[in-house]
Amino acid sequence: MAQGEVLEFEEYVRTRQDALLRSARRLVPDPVDAQDLLQTALARTYGRWDGIADKTLADAYLRRVMINTRTEWWRARKLEEVPTEQLPDARVEDGSEQRADRALLMDVLKVLAPKQRSVVVLRHWEQMSTEETAAALGMSAGTVKSTLHRALARLRQELESRELDFRALEHGNAGEVKGRERCAA
Repeated sequence: MAQGEVLEFEEYVRTRQDALLRSARRLVPDPVDAQDLLQTALARTYGRWDGIADKTLADAYLRRVMINTRTEWWRARKLEEVPTEQLPDARVEDGSEQRADRALLMDVLKVLAPKQRSVVVLRHWEQMSTEETAAALGMSAGTVKSTLHRALARLRQELESRELDFRALEHGNAGEVKGRERCAA
């Protein structure tokens, strides 16, 4: 390319770069990708600049190069999907399961005596050591251990009971649930 054409191309890029970047932004949503797209198109156009007879059509030529380049990138992308005969189970984490677990935990903690609840919360929720829990509650480390043991056993019992109630309701055995509630009372 002759020196005059190089200067002409540089002048063209200097005056039209904002408009060309806007065109690139319409083709790809990411601003960094748009800049890369424009730079790639300019590099490809530079080598063919002397072949563009009517320089008033340079914008159209560059836009076509950007479209073709974007299409090449799209075709060359690595697909993360693997075709299979069977669709996988779709699971979307929306936090509802975590909120339900927390609500269940708060509800189940209500069956504990206040002293037991305090020990469980400090040891497992606040992750205090046995000694730290004992100091915070004004009791011995042995009392913390035995209280925690009894509290966890009570929580397991309550959760198992609720699981049985849920299964009974799920299978339509509401009478069985009411009978178990009467026995527990």
